[in-house]
Parts: sequence; C-alpha cells; structure tokens
Amino acid sequence: MTNPTELLHRRYGVNSFHTDIPWNDCIDTLLSHRSIRAYLSESLPSGTLETLIAAAQSASTSSNLQTWSVVAVESSNRKEKLSQLANNQAHIRQCPLFLVWLADLARLTHIAESRGLPHQGLDYLEMFLMAAIDAALAAQNAVVAAESLGLGTVYIGALRNRPEAVAQVLNLPPHIFAVFGLCVGYADRTIETAIKPRLPQSAVLHRETYQLSEQDEAIALYNQVMKAFYNSQKMNVPGDWTEHSAKRVAFAESLSGRDRLREALRNLGFELR
Repeated sequence: MTNPTELLHRRYGVNSFHTDIPWNDCIDTLLSHRSIRAYLSESLPSGTLETLIAAAQSASTSSNLQTWSVVAVESSNRKEKLSQLANNQAHIRQCPLFLVWLADLARLTHIAESRGLPHQGLDYLEMFLMAAIDAALAAQNAVVAAESLGLGTVYIGALRNRPEAVAQVLNLPPHIFAVFGLCVGYADRTIETAIKPRLPQSAVLHRETYQLSEQDEAIALYNQVMKAFYNSQKMNVPGDWTEHSAKRVAFAESLSGRDRLREALRNLGFELR
C-alpha cells in the first residue's frame, strides 16, 4: 500500500489533512484512481467481465428496480464505430473491453406490458434520473473492482454527443439511453499517468449548511495546484482551472452536441414529464 500522507498529497496537490484511521487496500485503491487513456492489446483473464458485473450489481439500486444495463463491446469493428461517435478517442479502439452503461427503462416497460399492467410512472423525469443514477453507481463499483485487479479504466462521456447513433450501433430499443462508456484494460506503462488533484475539501465539504462565497480561497488555491499539475505533465492547457471550466459551459456549442439532449431522449422514447 502507498503511504497515506503521500497519497493524500497526490490527490490534493498540497499537504492535506492527517488521518488516524486504519488504512486499508480499499481506500488505497480509491485514492489511487487515475484515468487511463493508453492500453495494451493484452486480453483480460477469463471471468473478468463477469466479476466486474457482479461488483456492479452489488451497488445500491433505488427501490431494487435495477434500472440499468450494460453492453460489453469487444468487437474491433463496433469499438471503431463507437470511437468515431465519441470524438474519435483512440483508447476506445485500444482497450480490450469497452462497457457502455445504460439507463434502462425498457425492461420495466416490457415486464409491465407482458402482464397487462400500466406503467405511466416511467414517463416521468424522476425515473430517467433514477436510471442514470443507478447506472453511475453500478459503473463506479465496476471501476473500483477493475482497479483492484490491476486494470486501468476511463469513463467516456462523449457517447452522449450522438445518442441516437450510439443506440443504432448497439441495437438499443426505445426507453434505453447510453449514459457513458468505460474503457477497461491493462495500462500502457510506457505512458506515465499521474493522479490528478481534486478541489480542496473546503470547496466540496460543507458542514450543516452550504456556503458558496467561502469557497473562493479554496478555488484560488486549486487554480495554482492545477497549473503546477499541467506543467508537470507537459499539458498545454490555457488559463487556470476556473477559466478552463468556464469555457466548458460558456455557450450551448460548448456542450459538443449535448445541448439537444432533451430532444435526443424523446427520440429514444423518454417522455420526461
């Protein structure tokens, strides 16, 4: 296991809090997370996929409705198509296993209709939100499991740029939406990937009530931390984190096609009342 003080320093980019809790492999794995965008072509051991899905299914699910599914993509041809729909990201093609996590209301629609029962509740925004949350919780369990096995991962939100096209590639019926993808595989160790610092806890941890203006100092510190991080990684990122983040949300065009998400969801069968 990594020294806790050293690992916390990497996660925040500065000396952080001291902890007296007993350190363990689970916390070590969580705090060591980094996004991997370069993979070896090495195949995964037999049973890896099923183990990751068992971990995913062990996540909490609202009302035990289990409103998520996942498509495991290993075909080079299909990974190529999905890569093209997600800004042509090479790591989608490289990884041996690409998992597409789905908000799935088709299953509940099907079982209700098979028994002649109404299912109007599925037409409301709450149920789509529930399904998206369920998918996220399941996927994160799978990520932790994968990283505990020495595998690398990275989420691919760009699948939401072209939702209808992704649905066509995966043969998704109505009432299913691809929330994000996930690359899984062995990292190419010749390409070093550092732990990316996060905001100080004083920006995200609020005690009793939420405080917005008091985050200014923490954000200013984080801007400096991220500048140092980008320089250390030789990443040409203009401006600081605040400027970079503001540009990502400045205009509808900044959303890379996701500004039409409501329209896409309705095209995929979600009423969103």
